[in-house]
Amino acid sequence: MAAYRARRGVCEIVDVPPLTYLMIDGQGDPNTSEAYRDAVSTVFAVAYRLKFRSKRESDRDYVVMPLEALWWSDDMATFTSDRDTSRWSWTVLNLLPDWITYADVDRAVSEADAALVPARDRIRRETWEEGRCVQTLHIGPYEDEGPVLAEMHDGFIPGMGLRMTGRHHEIYLSDVRRTDPAKLRTILRQPVAPA
Repeated sequence: MAAYRARRGVCEIVDVPPLTYLMIDGQGDPNTSEAYRDAVSTVFAVAYRLKFRSKRESDRDYVVMPLEALWWSDDMATFTSDRDTSRWSWTVLNLLPDWITYADVDRAVSEADAALVPARDRIRRETWEEGRCVQTLHIGPYEDEGPVLAEMHDGFIPGMGLRMTGRHHEIYLSDVRRTDPAKLRTILRQPVAPA
């Protein structure tokens, strides 16, 4: 799917179809927020429980997709020139196959060990529709995304006669626990509309 491929140093326009995710909302610096850590651990605990149940009960196996997140702020400069992670709001995401139902998610959450799903009261299954987007691949530490985003937001998007809409979206292709920060691969995506 084109929405999950991007090239470094190249902004591209892609049409993202409606997709279904596990989601948890929160606010604050992802580097220090306990709510963010709880959201990530909950999403993956539920995602793996769903995968194993799907394989066992439906004989339908799939790969648990990488972590994703939507990010927004009252002032989008907090992502670029006035970078301030404490002012960010976020939604942690994990892409689900279409056949995983609301009931499947409810069952997985209710059966999971409470210690593994600390954000169980905030997780939901939702279809997210982004439509037309601009995206690129960033390689390197998350803290170094600012100039890439500035080029996308202030150069490419208006240069193509577009304006930003919706929430900034990141897809973390690398496992931050096992990857040198200089080699982290992140798709940076921004929904857009005609200016």
